[in-house]
Amino acid sequence: MRGRHVLVGITGGIAAYKVGYLVRDLIKSGAEVKVMMTESATRFVAPLTFSVLSKNPVYSDLWTNNQTSNPDISTQHVDLANWADVLVIAPASANTIAKLAYGISDNLLAVVALATTRPIILAPTMDAEMYLNQVTQNNLVTLKERGYIILDPPKGELASGLSGPGRLPEIKVIIEAIENVLSQSYQDLKSKRILITAGPTYEAIDPVRFVGNRSSGKMGFAIANAAALRGAKVTLIAGPTHLETPRNVTRIDVESAEEMLEAVLSNVKKTDAVVMAAAVADYRPVNPARQKIKKQAGSKTMDLQLETTRDILAELGRKKRTTALIGFALETNDEIANAKEKLRKKNLDLIVLNSFGKKNQVFGSNLNTVAIIDKHGKIEQLPIMPKFEAANKILNRIKKIL
Repeated sequence: MRGRHVLVGITGGIAAYKVGYLVRDLIKSGAEVKVMMTESATRFVAPLTFSVLSKNPVYSDLWTNNQTSNPDISTQHVDLANWADVLVIAPASANTIAKLAYGISDNLLAVVALATTRPIILAPTMDAEMYLNQVTQNNLVTLKERGYIILDPPKGELASGLSGPGRLPEIKVIIEAIENVLSQSYQDLKSKRILITAGPTYEAIDPVRFVGNRSSGKMGFAIANAAALRGAKVTLIAGPTHLETPRNVTRIDVESAEEMLEAVLSNVKKTDAVVMAAAVADYRPVNPARQKIKKQAGSKTMDLQLETTRDILAELGRKKRTTALIGFALETNDEIANAKEKLRKKNLDLIVLNSFGKKNQVFGSNLNTVAIIDKHGKIEQLPIMPKFEAANKILNRIKKIL
């Protein structure tokens, strides 16, 4: 923590008084701290408290610049956004969570959150019914998918006298989260350009039906999010998925395997690494119907002729020069042997093996169990962990190649 810049955002809630302990302990750990407060937050705790604790002015007014004597030239939101190594919003009210989810920036804290490229940690703190309300939960899901780190509020007695989830996490829990985020966002990939594919492809049968697979895209999106947090310039080519685009990631949407191939070949130049996490279809219908295929009366079957799609990974492997090439494999039998064979045949530097089964329901889950295999046959078996953490493990190996 020593020398790291921690920007603390405080919103309106009774738990605001506890943040004084957070600021104090961050200072003790060697971090430099600056504090932003919403107008509602200042009704719970005076800004002077945090100014004394942080030894810095407190920022609360969007229209006043604490950094310059000229009030007409105010870039404090940009200055704060660039100064921070991490932004921690605690307590994070339902109101602020909603603003962040929808990009509403009508106060300084929201503007800075929108402007910063640094990691953002949220500690939702509110009455249990507000937290459990489906609107709030939907907003939190949206922010998680964009790459915000959400700390689950512990259960207990609330200021209302009721009991349930909504308390501010213990200060040590918040500090551990900050340390963990900073350890995974040290900008070690800042000069690198990484191309990532994610999600399934859909191969048309007719205008309304398709051949596809169960991939959610979460693993590829996690890698894109982690790489962007570590400073890489990330291009994400995504098949059909409902996931939100991670912060600071350029996204290209495609549908079919052919469209994904064209997008990859168009963007692969001057790329340091390609991570093919997408579940690209191996087959597609030979002659997709132009009109919806009607159900034939009396017919119990329909023949569907399929042909192989072009192998994106193999094509990249044949053309590979200096770009690191990482593939994924999902196997249901002879996992290691099949993954090693794919790595060899397609000229990969690494392959990530997804082990599929009852113990690892990889599709749609936020957890995964993977093994990373290099071209020398060395295997690194990872335990089950959140996909974001697995993404950083994979990026650590890619970094060594680069």
